[in-house]
Amino acid sequence: MNTIEFESVFITWTHYLLALTMKKGFQFQDILFLPLSLLYGIIMWFRNRLFDYHFLLKSKEFNLPVISVGNINVGGTGKTPHIEYLVRLLMDEFKIATLSRGYKRKTRGFVLGKNNSSSDEIGDEPKQIKLKFPKITVAVDANRVKGINRLLQLEKDLNVILLDDAFQHRYVTPSLSVLLVDYEHPLQEDALLPYGRLREQPFERRRADIIIVTKCPLDLKPIDKRLLEKYLKTHAYQKVFFTTLNYKDPIPVFSDYAKPLNIDEIKSNKPIVFLLTGIANSKPLKKYLSDITSQIKDLNYPDHHSYSVRDLKSLIEIFSAETNEDKLILTTEKDAMRLQQFPNLDEEIKAAMYYIPIQVEFYENEGKDFNHYITSHVRNNKPDNILHQSKD
Repeated sequence: MNTIEFESVFITWTHYLLALTMKKGFQFQDILFLPLSLLYGIIMWFRNRLFDYHFLLKSKEFNLPVISVGNINVGGTGKTPHIEYLVRLLMDEFKIATLSRGYKRKTRGFVLGKNNSSSDEIGDEPKQIKLKFPKITVAVDANRVKGINRLLQLEKDLNVILLDDAFQHRYVTPSLSVLLVDYEHPLQEDALLPYGRLREQPFERRRADIIIVTKCPLDLKPIDKRLLEKYLKTHAYQKVFFTTLNYKDPIPVFSDYAKPLNIDEIKSNKPIVFLLTGIANSKPLKKYLSDITSQIKDLNYPDHHSYSVRDLKSLIEIFSAETNEDKLILTTEKDAMRLQQFPNLDEEIKAAMYYIPIQVEFYENEGKDFNHYITSHVRNNKPDNILHQSKD
């Protein structure tokens, strides 16, 4: 273990012990997380070293650009909006495909997404991407190496593959690795699973070529950015960018039943909003809506929650019990993918149900630099590029 690794591990465990002793509502089970987190950290450290030294565990490189987007924190960093940003950036010039494991889908192995694929078949996030960008190739496979090989067999002229949630999937060596870090959950202030939200030690961010601090406040100041970069302890080869989320006008979950709606109407009418979410972190969305209306009833479920008939019955009861006629059900785009699998909902519910799409925005002129960096990388590493061929 080198000096940087030792320092990072020491800081991680010192922070953990301090947090453990100062935690409000301390429970006895919390102390059990210490040996479990320690064991988990040791396993992850050894796993990464086996990959680093190509001993027993080996990574595979591919003869085309493979851009990985992932995180170290568990969920909630905005991977899907950033994948969608890359799709928008690249789709007009390059033939692209996205590949993810398709979390919580009910199928196995490699599945190619279609325009009518359900969340059960490919997962809610791949479905969302396929619906937004029907002309691109969307596939799922828990084994990313096999998934990429299948894509290359099916799509002979692919220019680039985007890997979703693949920072820890080290069996593939990406040509470019993008690591997302949540502004609200700094790595240096978190702890390893199961006590904290870290999948691996913070120093493993050194594997990233690009680090994006996501979900930043709109009023982020230059000095705040410099402090964040200092805390990240980036290397000379790494580039750091900052993004925020831009919320768009609500879109009907069931387009045949609901009329168009915009944020200004909600601001004007100030209806009672039932906020239905099953995502890792709904706080940014709730904060955004709280600036629009003060009447919010939070219906929060765990991340990637598979809604059941019972859940929908409970929603109908709560919604129907509200006597105010000016009421809405707002949800996320990811949740909408799952809710659309209940076509037999009451028409009243369908007419009141909207999702709020989000898009990534870079700060100031950072977007131009990021776009240039990404497009140049893909152009220079395409299989038919002379410079790329000369490397082989």
